[in-house]
This record gives sequence, structure tokens and C-alpha cells, in this order.
Amino acid sequence: MTGKLVSSLREAITACGLKDGMCISFHHHLRNGDHVLNMVMAEIADMGFRGLCVSASSIHDVHLPLASLLEQGVVTDIDTNYISAGVGRTVSAGTLDIPVTFRSHGGRAGAVYSGERHIDIAFVAAPTADCRGNINGVDGPSACGALGYAFEDMKCADKVVVITDHLVPYPLQRVSIDETTVDYVVKVASIGNPGGIVSSTTRITRDPIGLKIAKLAAEVIAHSGLLSDGFSFQTGAGGASLAVTQYLKEIMLEKHITGSYALGGITGYLVDMLESGLFESIQDVQCFDLRAVQSLRGDPRHKEISGYCYASSYAKSCAVNSLDAVILGATEIDTDFNVNVHTDSSGRIMGGSGGHADAANGAKLSIIVAPAFRTRLPTVREHVSCISTPGRDVDVLVTQYGVSVNPHNFELRQRLADARLPMIDIHELCRKVELITGAPAPVRHSDKLVARVLDRDNKPLDEIYQVI
Repeated sequence: MTGKLVSSLREAITACGLKDGMCISFHHHLRNGDHVLNMVMAEIADMGFRGLCVSASSIHDVHLPLASLLEQGVVTDIDTNYISAGVGRTVSAGTLDIPVTFRSHGGRAGAVYSGERHIDIAFVAAPTADCRGNINGVDGPSACGALGYAFEDMKCADKVVVITDHLVPYPLQRVSIDETTVDYVVKVASIGNPGGIVSSTTRITRDPIGLKIAKLAAEVIAHSGLLSDGFSFQTGAGGASLAVTQYLKEIMLEKHITGSYALGGITGYLVDMLESGLFESIQDVQCFDLRAVQSLRGDPRHKEISGYCYASSYAKSCAVNSLDAVILGATEIDTDFNVNVHTDSSGRIMGGSGGHADAANGAKLSIIVAPAFRTRLPTVREHVSCISTPGRDVDVLVTQYGVSVNPHNFELRQRLADARLPMIDIHELCRKVELITGAPAPVRHSDKLVARVLDRDNKPLDEIYQVI
């Protein structure tokens, strides 16, 4: 029987009983190569629906058509972990009357799992599926790897629509998420371009300053007291963050250290470390390049995990809470070590926490790597425009001028000073930067609230206002 297989998106949408004001969800594992969100939303708009909430694990530049649907009233509410600059500009202009809800990856998974964010219909991009809705992300022409952020949506949504461009006979031999919660399956020409999972944020930096910062960050880990057999590690997106991985590899080889697991958005750099015997496993919630997809497909040590298992504080345990060290980036960081990755220097939305706040909170050692300034715009400042990750969860900032340690981690500061790493007080660093860039101009905004930023426990952390 193939009773779940329908002929078109419209048929699936109708069968699911979509109504004005409902909440629909999408996952972002195809990143800038995703076709599904735009495809589904175009169909929904053509059918005349209004006032919908879009709960998407992330919204990328490829999803710019969503901006016009905000202006038209097709979508009046967004719940997400990340919004890139294209759609971000529309939100920052005050288009929505309902403020966007920004969560972390773990926070979103927890909210969906607990019912705090109820999803009426989940639309799931599946690189491979059978007619009953068993799916995986590692086979087919649009293979994007791990499908970690789709797990909770499929388990918890009232209705689930699997959308695939690679339909195979039942039963699918390798299953990431099974058929038990799937209502309908739709075959389309293409769900996306897997090359789009790679971006400028997932390529190692070639900038000499970035490489200097990365090498110093690896030295911080080496002298932290945490780098020994069983070490666990995550690196975030960003060229300098990824360069740390390369330098850390050299140190681990030199010291004959075997780590337990690498975590997070996985790149070929972490795959290299797995294949070199430097880690015993990879826990993968999202692939950041095609090398990672290939590894997940073929290496049993490379494990796929859900967003809930990755980072949810609602879970009885999760992977980020066992992390030794994490490397993360920053758009801004202030003298209290608060980090902003949501807005640019003008206060406009151009990002989001993703797993930033989750990993910083869970790891024993959270390191921010960033240049002290970018094109004469200060990264280090007295106050950030938006708090994405609170300073209490950040241990170290590494810039081209040295290492700044949060005063709450006195023992670490002493360790690094004893190792003769270049240390600089963050207040001194801020003054040094201002002498070069000048004091940053205050962000001009109205009193209209455009977004609420929640922490990984889904408690209020900060607010973002309309830019004028």
C-alpha cells in the first residue's frame, strides 16, 4: 500500500487541514541550498492562507522570498534560531506586529518537545524517503547529512509531510527517522542543492590575523588542563573557529591524545581528526560540508543525533553538557563578556544563536575567537547591541592582541599566565580598540519591539527593536 503518497504539495496541504493562523515548521539542513521552505510557502500563499506562524530551525539568504510574505500578511509570526540578513532587514524594519521569537537550537528542540511551541504541520525535506515516510539524509542527489533538527518536529507535530526528490522502494534500508509519525509523502523534482550547505562561514580562514587568533586559541586549550585522553570538543561556524581545529589537531598528534567525541555542526576538518584516530566518535546534528555527509554515510563511528539530544536543557542529559571545550565566534563582545551574534553594527538582524548559547553554557571551557575590530568597527565594546550569549557562560576571548579571561575563571587565568600566553584585560583591550576605531555610534531605534531573544531555557534574555 502507498496510502501516504500524494501527488502534489497542494494535495498534502489540503489533506493536513491547514487553516489561517496555524504554525508550520521547517528544518534547515540544506542551509542555503534549501528549496522546500520557499516551495511550500509559495503554494500556501497561492492557496490564500494568512496569519501563519513559521517555525524554522534557521532562515537563510535563500529564503528571501519569505520577506514578501511577511509584508503581505501570509506570515505574521516567526519562531526560529537564526535569520540571515535578507529576511532580517525586513524584520528589523518593523514589518511584523508580532515580535520574532529567537531561540537556541537546544531551546527550540525543548520548546517543540514540551509543547511550548506547538506545531500544526511539519514539512520535512528528506533527501531519501520511501512511500511510508521512512527517511534519511545521506542518500540521494540532495544528500545533506544529519537531519538532527527535524527529529522533534516529526515526533511532536500534529501532521507531518515528508517532501523528497528521491523516492525508493519500501522499506528504506537505512533509516534516520522512521515512518511512525508521517502522514503524507510528496515527491518533487528537487528539494535543494546540497552544495548550499557550504558557506563562507564553513571554510577555514586564510587571513593572517585570523590564523594568529586560531593558533593562540588552540594554545589556550592545550594549557587549560582539559586536553587529555577523553577530551570532547565542538567548534562553531566561522573561518577562525575552524582554523583552531587544524592547530588543535597538531597539538593532539604531538601529545598522543585521543579525544572521546567531537560535536555540533560537522565539517571535514573534524572528519579528518576522526579518521586520524584523534577522536573515537563524532556526534552529528548537522553537516556543514559534503565531506561530513560522506563520513556520516560510511563511518559507523560518525553518529547522527537529534537537536534534543544535542543541546536541550529540557532533556535529562544532552551532549553539550559533557563538552570540555567549545570554540565560538562573535559579532560583538563587551567588557562583561556578553556576546552578540544576532545583529550587525547598525542593530539590524543578521544571524542568531544557533547552538552558540547552548554550547557556551554546557561546556567546561567556552572560547570566543574574533578580531578586536573589523573594518574599523569595534568587535570589543563597552556594551553589545544584543545579548545572544550571556557573559556568565563565556570563559575566554582570544583576539590578535592576546587572551582575555573572564574574572570568574581565576584558575584558568593563572594557568594561562603561567604558560606565558599573551594576556590582556578586557577593559584594557576595549580602550585599545577605541583608540583605533573611535567609540561606536549608538544604534538608533524606535520603541517598536521586533524580536525577543530567549536563552537555552527559553527564558527572556534580550530584546531587539526597530532600526530607524
